[in-house]
Amino acid sequence: MYHFFVDKEQIDEVDKTLMIEGDDYNHIVNVLRMKTGEEISVSTRVYDGKEYRYGIEEIEDGVVICKLRFIKEDDIELPSKIYLFQGLPKADKMELIIQKAVELGVYEVIPVSMKRCIVKLDDKKAKSKVQRWQGIAEAAAKQSKRSIIPNVHTPVSYTEALKMADDMDVRLVPYELAKGMEDTRSIISGIEPGQSVAIFIGPEGGFDDAEIEKALSHGMKTITMGRRILRTETAGFTILAWLSYMLEQR
Repeated sequence: MYHFFVDKEQIDEVDKTLMIEGDDYNHIVNVLRMKTGEEISVSTRVYDGKEYRYGIEEIEDGVVICKLRFIKEDDIELPSKIYLFQGLPKADKMELIIQKAVELGVYEVIPVSMKRCIVKLDDKKAKSKVQRWQGIAEAAAKQSKRSIIPNVHTPVSYTEALKMADDMDVRLVPYELAKGMEDTRSIISGIEPGQSVAIFIGPEGGFDDAEIEKALSHGMKTITMGRRILRTETAGFTILAWLSYMLEQR
């Protein structure tokens, strides 16, 4: 079933109808070629914890008119908000990272400029990139039937990222010199539903030693990813998968 995000203003709560126009109209009519009677899944852009099921009643010039069939209140989001602080990678790797992180349940993605980042973005390039990245996040949220569209931030400095994470309950930094897997397993399994979690991932060259020292001074915990060295685009996925498994078992 296809999933869409709508603004509250599109919903007539009295008549229980939904009006879909613009890009979503084009996607429904010209790309998906949906017909009257077919059903779509809908979430509001301002998250209210519900999934709405609408049937397509009419397709007019420029508007799809839908009728509410029922509301699901089973929350499909992870029970903890996970923030991915990703060191800016080369080329288009960030697009893959955002797409898969959204599918795995991330709450927000914060691109971070670190010492070993090769990519440098000025304000103009950053604005253009963030617009594209946010579009990728929305497409991934639709595909995976998320209840929310995770926010992709404008890139921040490493110092700014640490300050953003200061108020989060659990703060993790994968590091090749961290203690063994037993210690990491204990840290991951100790995370409780409802706690906010910050994950810091270095760029291709990894973290600079001074960055690790600074992270530790902010009370962050280093963890190992195992005996193998993972690429920057793989490390975040691995931790998100671990957290998803642990949190959804409770």
